[in-house]
Amino acid sequence: MNAKELRNAYVNFFKERGHAYIQSSSLIPENDPTVLFTTAGMHPLVPYLLGEKHPAGKRLVNYQKCLRTGDIDEVGDATHLTFFEMLGNWSLGDYFKEGSIQMSYDLLTEVLKIDINSLAVTAFEGNENAPKDMETYHIWKNLGFRDDQIFFYGMKDNWWGPAGQTGPCGPDTEIFYDNGQPKCSAGCGPSCRCGKYVEIWNNVFMEYNKNADGSYVPLSQKNVDTGMGLERVLAMMNGVGSPYDTELFIPVIEEIERLSGKRYADHLKEFRIIADHVRAATFILGDDMGVAPSKMDQGYVLRRLIRRSSRYMRKIGIEGCRMVSVSKIIVDNYSDVYPELERNKEFIFTNITAEEEKFNKTLDRGLRIADRMFEELGNEKVLSGELAFRLYDTFGFPIELTEELANERDVSVDIKGFEVRFKEHQDISRAGAEQKFKGGLADCSDETTKLHTATHLLNAALRQVLGTNIMQKGSNITPERLRFDFNFDRKMTPEEIRQVSDTVNDAIKAGIDIVCEEIPYEEAKRCGAIGAFDGKYEDIVKVYTIGDVSKELCGGPHVGNTNELIGFKIQKEESSAAGVRRIKAVVGQF
Repeated sequence: MNAKELRNAYVNFFKERGHAYIQSSSLIPENDPTVLFTTAGMHPLVPYLLGEKHPAGKRLVNYQKCLRTGDIDEVGDATHLTFFEMLGNWSLGDYFKEGSIQMSYDLLTEVLKIDINSLAVTAFEGNENAPKDMETYHIWKNLGFRDDQIFFYGMKDNWWGPAGQTGPCGPDTEIFYDNGQPKCSAGCGPSCRCGKYVEIWNNVFMEYNKNADGSYVPLSQKNVDTGMGLERVLAMMNGVGSPYDTELFIPVIEEIERLSGKRYADHLKEFRIIADHVRAATFILGDDMGVAPSKMDQGYVLRRLIRRSSRYMRKIGIEGCRMVSVSKIIVDNYSDVYPELERNKEFIFTNITAEEEKFNKTLDRGLRIADRMFEELGNEKVLSGELAFRLYDTFGFPIELTEELANERDVSVDIKGFEVRFKEHQDISRAGAEQKFKGGLADCSDETTKLHTATHLLNAALRQVLGTNIMQKGSNITPERLRFDFNFDRKMTPEEIRQVSDTVNDAIKAGIDIVCEEIPYEEAKRCGAIGAFDGKYEDIVKVYTIGDVSKELCGGPHVGNTNELIGFKIQKEESSAAGVRRIKAVVGQF
């Protein structure tokens, strides 16, 4: 089974069972301050998991582009990926545990033909907030699972959410493939990391809401959110030990072999890092959001991916700026599934090459600094952790590179000192991220709802003042402020900023009712509604109309009348990336 067949088999199975297919959303979350990237298929569905009506109904299915950055340093082994595709199906207040588990079982055993004896499942063991999930246990038992195939674990393993401080959450049941290898110990189970059990599917039962006081109360609308990693299941279905040995990566690996003159089998780690990072970078750049390498947020992650892969390309003998050759293979292989890659390929290739060129210059300068550091050591023969960290932080030198340079000079590196300094750096970064992305996916407070509405007025005002070619390139909303990115190739003048601000405030003072309609997508286009990004909408869409000021496709939420915003103020207008400007603004009484 190839990737296309797996995607189609999954989607068709659920469509036959009343699920509507929805398209993959952007890798860059809209109006979600909690994460830099879409890390799961449920992110774009948060308003609907919270009770908003989805135009496509209560049963949904798709495959979603996802990207997770927490394990970047682990990439290079047989399993870790930065970018991946998540197969998912959802019930928005429709079927619950029994229906979800039954369909998962049927797909795995009847469609994918997996022997029930090769599966293991888990369930929530219970605590003071929620009881032991015996309902899930009995459902699996009735399907033929033995007791030694069903495992109970706590919140760490079998509880999802909430994504922020408060919101929907609940127990889950995870499905694992048992590859048949012997147990590593008497207590070996799916929570063990020995490799015997490989997680392939997670069914989350959102039946509680966590309140600010820490209490858990049952939800009136109980939802199911599931996720299955395409790459991992594809490897399992084809009997190979790693996603890197599937059709998704083989052409990329072959191109790296051609460029380097080296064999993949002799350089597994380096080849996998290059293949993974270039794939992830290609999808970030190829997204219709138009994110480019930069010093912050998504652009910083993108820069790190490109630079890390560039370093490993050098390590296996690929000189110059050759990354674009690898990226072209990825665009060719995926464009039939994700046509935005073909639409945006010039943006992809231009930015990859520019960033690679910039890093080569930085790397050369860093090597000169490193040479000076080693010369100044004299007879000490130990490079301090502080200096090793400086090479990492300033020039992007992985510690392995610094060790290699040290070994060539018969010098050692204070690895413990580096790790202490590196941990301090991580702690500071995490603390900043927690502050920056505080709140949660479930934050549909009055404040964020007002700011969401304000982005529509701002978008309309920018198009009126700067021209109708202006399009949204991303937004980020916290309870304190909105951030709105748009295409524009120069700094706005003070007069333009004033005109935009006045236009928004005029609409607020006019007290315009906001009307929501569910209409066919083609009708929405004919009546002049604009969408942030072409090609991601379903057959039936929600259109929010604000008088004759704004008409946009959007999932919500919005206030009922513009006068609820009270006032609007632009705090800052700045560059976000090449050809993209950013406005930060607030609403309220000033």
